[in-house]
Amino acid sequence: MDSNQLRAETPQPPQGGRGRGGGGSGFSAILTVFLSFIAIFVMVLSNYMMMNQSPSTIRNGLSILHQVPEGHVGVYWRGGALQKTITDPGFHLKLPFITHYEPVQVTLQTDQVRDIPCGTKGGVMINFEKIEVVHRLHKDHVHDTLLNYGVQYDNTWIYDKIHHEINQFCSSHSLQQVYIDVFDQIDEKMKDALQGDCTRYAPGIEIMSVRVTKPTIPESIRRNFEQMEEERTKVLIAIEKQRVVEKEAETSKKLAISEAEKIANVSRILMEQKLMEKDSARKQQEIENQIYMAWKKSLADAYFYRVLKEAEVNKLKLTPQFLELKFIEAIADNTKNFLGEKIVGNQQRKREQTKLKSSTVTTHIQQLGTFYLTKPKHQM
Repeated sequence: MDSNQLRAETPQPPQGGRGRGGGGSGFSAILTVFLSFIAIFVMVLSNYMMMNQSPSTIRNGLSILHQVPEGHVGVYWRGGALQKTITDPGFHLKLPFITHYEPVQVTLQTDQVRDIPCGTKGGVMINFEKIEVVHRLHKDHVHDTLLNYGVQYDNTWIYDKIHHEINQFCSSHSLQQVYIDVFDQIDEKMKDALQGDCTRYAPGIEIMSVRVTKPTIPESIRRNFEQMEEERTKVLIAIEKQRVVEKEAETSKKLAISEAEKIANVSRILMEQKLMEKDSARKQQEIENQIYMAWKKSLADAYFYRVLKEAEVNKLKLTPQFLELKFIEAIADNTKNFLGEKIVGNQQRKREQTKLKSSTVTTHIQQLGTFYLTKPKHQM
């Protein structure tokens, strides 16, 4: 039945009750609008609850005034469509129920990926308990990253990617390599793999570092590794002892060589000192010899000069008067006197012969022979 039929079958009230009936229909319209508003509210609220959103997300959807914390930016959805509007930290306004808001961190953040099982190339199952990834989302790429991968973008490029890369790495290496040999390289390999894919598909994500903890291996294999490590430690200790002995022997050798060199240097210095003393004595003797030779030469020159001057003086003295004087002196000294003509003639001849001998004066200078150096008399 439609509403017209209902009004026709309903008995008409008396004229006096029309005013009250008109007032009841107006109240019904207001009640209908109010109930419709409540129904819409319940539908929106149930829609949020069906989306499994957190209470804070529901509160963000219902609130008008909201706050963007420091280190984050505000991102908005209107009717499920991501908006290009991005707000900075601070207080902002939005439409309740229609506009949904989420804060997105743009500073450094650390994601911890836990319990990552993987199998090595030899078929041994190991488990990485925790891997930490430090990354950052650049502010200029927030819209494109959330548009393609949503608010939980790190699930795709951090958590799932770490699982994939760890399994790829383990499947291509043996347990010995993963646990010991190349374990120190896993951090850099994971970082390079994550950054390579993020640069290609999500440029706004920057991987800063990756920290990988030691994996958990089966107990029996772990004991074998511990025994191997003990044996390796013993070998290293033996090698170090051998090195210590070699170093001590080398040190003793160096000390002996140093001592021998020191003795040799002292002997050389003493020998050089003696040679210098001998050389100094030789030079001193040469100087003394030169002095002595100069002294002897000066004596010889003086003697030669004296003899030469005496000869010149004697030559000047050979006059008839001087000879007559010497003759008279010689006769005067003779106490014997002889008289007679023959004796006088003999005396006259002797006088002439004496004058003849005296008129000739010859100076003989004997040539000096080989000269031998001797010490001066004042040094003897």
